[in-house]
This record gives sequence, C-alpha cells and structure tokens, in this order.
Amino acid sequence: MFRVDPKTVTRWAKAGKLSAIRTLGGHRRYRESEVKELLGDVIPTQRSARD
Repeated sequence: MFRVDPKTVTRWAKAGKLSAIRTLGGHRRYRESEVKELLGDVIPTQRSARD
C-alpha cells in the first residue's frame, strides 16, 4: 500500500506514526484506519480528470 520497503513501515511504527500489534509468530499487524490516515498524510489527494 505504501510502496516503500517493509523496514520503513517498521520504523514508522517505532516512531509512533503507526501502532503495531504483534502476532504470536512475531509479525506486525496495523490498524486499517491508521494506515488510511497515514496514507492521506503522505499521498496527496488525486484530482479528477475534469479539475
């Protein structure tokens, strides 16, 4: 979704930009609402063709 290296997303979580939930296997899971909010801050809103 972010089109960045997974380690970058891990750094964002450590910096507090995303909260991560760790699975029993050690994987990180992120809340969809937080991801969408961060994407809104990182990726500018696209304009439609008629704008």
